[in-house]
Amino acid sequence: MKPLLLLLFAFPFFLFSQAYEPFGTRSKSLANASICFADVWAFYNNPGALAKMEQFSVGLGYENRFLLKEFQMQGLAIVLPTKKGVFSVGATYQGNEALTTTKIGFGYGLKLAEKFYAGLQLNYHRISLGNFYGATNFVTAEAGFLAILSPKWQIGCSVYNVGRTRVLANQDERLSTVFRLGTTYQFSEHVTSALEIEKTIEYAANLKIGLEYTLKKRFFMRGGLAKSPLQLSFGFGFKSKRIQLDFGSAYNQWLGWSPQFSITYQAK
Repeated sequence: MKPLLLLLFAFPFFLFSQAYEPFGTRSKSLANASICFADVWAFYNNPGALAKMEQFSVGLGYENRFLLKEFQMQGLAIVLPTKKGVFSVGATYQGNEALTTTKIGFGYGLKLAEKFYAGLQLNYHRISLGNFYGATNFVTAEAGFLAILSPKWQIGCSVYNVGRTRVLANQDERLSTVFRLGTTYQFSEHVTSALEIEKTIEYAANLKIGLEYTLKKRFFMRGGLAKSPLQLSFGFGFKSKRIQLDFGSAYNQWLGWSPQFSITYQAK
């Protein structure tokens, strides 16, 4: 299947549908059922959840997708809370000299009510197919919100590529628009569950579930399951006063393992 994957990635139309890239090791460990988590990696999952952040945070991540060096991905996210809202910036890079994808984003989140948060984000994308095929550049927009229904229950929603961006000016080739709706519920101080439905316009809805177990507020064990395609995931983490280390991996039924590692710094 890996040679087939390489063949598919050689075609631009397949690349364009992949501009939506959830990122973050906690998210990966929970099958990307992460729309309600207000951490620095919400930059890649829900700009509305970023509005709940109260500390300056920086995250660095690395993923070896499907254990192929051609699809190694590096990610960065920075969140800066201010009195006028929460600002964020981040970037991902993936590929080699023959094929590279780059994404740089800028976001802004705001607390609209006592328990309601919203955010917007603009992303610049560049896909390069080497010197022979050239490159294409385009911009996408996304929006999201997070609602706190109770101290234990949250609900979130996001829309990626709001305007269905046209990739090439002389062709009606458009990026996919992705809708996500999810919730988290904290059963106890140790156990948090996540449930999410993801719908891409061209494909059937994908159901994702995740479970996180916390031990002494410092150690984390995580697991998740996604339906379409079938994907199993797991991970663990450790948190000190300011630094958090996370490792996770997901297994795709067709393409294999995708391990990911991240380190996060959070100010007091």
